[in-house]
Amino acid sequence: MDGPVLLVEIQDSRISASEAENHLKELKELARTLGWTDIIEIVVRLREISRGYLIGSGKVSEIQTLVNSEDIPTVVFDYDLTPLQQRNLEKIFETAVIDRQEIILEIFAERARTREAVLQVALARMRYSLPRLTRAWTHLSRQRGGVRGNRGKGETQLEYDRRKVLDKITVLEKELEKIVRNRAVRRKKRSERPEATAAFMGYTNAGKSSLLNALTDAGILEEDKLFATLDPTCRRYKLPGGKIILLTDTVGFIRKLPHSLIEAFKSTLEEAAGSDIIIHVLDASNPEWQEHWKTTKGVLQELGADETPQITVFNKLDLVKEDRQTMDTLRILHPDAVFVSARTGEGLEDFSSRITETLNKGRPAITLFIPYSRWDLAVYIRRNYANIEEIEKPDGIRIRVNLDDKDYRALSDFISFSDD
Repeated sequence: MDGPVLLVEIQDSRISASEAENHLKELKELARTLGWTDIIEIVVRLREISRGYLIGSGKVSEIQTLVNSEDIPTVVFDYDLTPLQQRNLEKIFETAVIDRQEIILEIFAERARTREAVLQVALARMRYSLPRLTRAWTHLSRQRGGVRGNRGKGETQLEYDRRKVLDKITVLEKELEKIVRNRAVRRKKRSERPEATAAFMGYTNAGKSSLLNALTDAGILEEDKLFATLDPTCRRYKLPGGKIILLTDTVGFIRKLPHSLIEAFKSTLEEAAGSDIIIHVLDASNPEWQEHWKTTKGVLQELGADETPQITVFNKLDLVKEDRQTMDTLRILHPDAVFVSARTGEGLEDFSSRITETLNKGRPAITLFIPYSRWDLAVYIRRNYANIEEIEKPDGIRIRVNLDDKDYRALSDFISFSDD
């Protein structure tokens, strides 16, 4: 891009000055993720929202002067601008005005790899662009190439553009419906298999992919950037005692994640949220971890997954374990949390044990009678469970074991209620 990008942080009555600075820091990381390095930052204190411009006329004039003096081609607001506000600001600044939603959509568009992720992001972008067809500048992807768009050609062109976007939305929705149906079939087949499932969820850049790599050698891309992973990755992992569990990495969340993206990725997220366990990963070294915790909890609640058994995991222990105050705070506020370092491997054994405990929690030990004709089931139980009791009988083997929910359902026909 020719010239710097201007980042505008909005500090309203809901956030403090320090929170505004942290939010601006996150916006800067979003900009850097898109490859912007020449960055100018300002914070605007907002007493009341202007319907037409978001900010007051004095700040509008101040930003206009800055845009002209620095020859700034793009202004990014850390706020969800209405289509009217974007149009009005672009007319005054005579440059592209982008809001937080659009910059996140652009990052998702760059990071999507699988067909489903590409379709999901495209659908979200189309829904975002529909009410903004009369903007003076084209989409952010063209702005970043330094090319300015053309102004509209009248009502006829606008109606044509709107129809094209609506048609494209319909096509994308139908394609995604096919993928969702196919995934539902695959999910049903997986549910018939005995393996338990767990999904890594949490704020972007918390280290979910690094943690899955450390456990399973999954080979997932690890970057110190926001949204390094969009496409779900599933790997098998052997727990202490030998039981196999399927671990899934998911897209990271972020403060004020655009609702269009939550809707677009909802089917993928709902599948992950339907796991036996949700592993909520947090960056222990990030001072904003409490806000990150609330953000992820909010998304999980929206997905209807807040009742699913959860394990809270603080990653990047190697960066904070010498900071007694931070560690004391984390342990006091989350006494049941697990502390790990994906980089050094510290705490991974405790983490694996916690997964096993969570799978077995609330399920009392039961007695199974396995006939010798189904010796394969006895082998499976021995391979996947520790601390089992066995008694051989003339026609089979009695096994006392604490099964997880999936195995309980799969082996329910072999439950024995007799002591003989």
